[in-house]
Amino acid sequence: MSMKPLEFDRRYGELDQVISAYVGMPADDEPDTPSEALRAYMRHTWHTRPWALATAEGQIRDYARNPPGRLRLSLGEFYPVPDVGLSDSAIQEWLFVIADHLKRSIEEGEVPPPARPRTHWEWRARFPELGQFLSGWFSQDMPDQFTDHDAAVGDYIATTDPQLVARLTGELRELLALGLEESDYALATAELGMEVDPPRSYSPSGWLAHLSEGLGGFKADYGPGSATP
Repeated sequence: MSMKPLEFDRRYGELDQVISAYVGMPADDEPDTPSEALRAYMRHTWHTRPWALATAEGQIRDYARNPPGRLRLSLGEFYPVPDVGLSDSAIQEWLFVIADHLKRSIEEGEVPPPARPRTHWEWRARFPELGQFLSGWFSQDMPDQFTDHDAAVGDYIATTDPQLVARLTGELRELLALGLEESDYALATAELGMEVDPPRSYSPSGWLAHLSEGLGGFKADYGPGSATP
């Protein structure tokens, strides 16, 4: 029988977050140099959930010390490390290298400075609601579902909790604050799931700014008979 969600998270939840950062990326960590994937995980986690780094280090080290035996393999009660381009015999050593990098970063307080995302995982982890918005409403099927970009935005607003709309507005402003080149904004929207071009009159950053201004137009309700200040 497979492991129940609570037990899985206790044993492997943060380990899974780390390994997910390696999807599509080389597992080329060296004892003195973390991989781009691990740097992305540490950079994002230090600035959002710093306490999770110690959990990740412990779960990874425990897994490396106690790889699943035949019984756990047959029961399915273990974490199956996805294919990261390493042989089974190299996985254990690689996990120890990752754990050592995390431990060193925690003990020495090596907090990476804020920076633009460098990997697909980091884009999605840093801008989750923007990724949901772009991949859900601006996939390649968008022209068949909506008359234009404004109609798609209107549908998102009408069907999404206002708190999530507000979160999207904040993520748009955070993305614009990175001050990227126009080509990098095009890359960012693609990494976040957008499969159509912005409206013809807009550059990628111009359209993101337009969205931010439109979504941020919340007006307070002061009740009947009250004048708006």
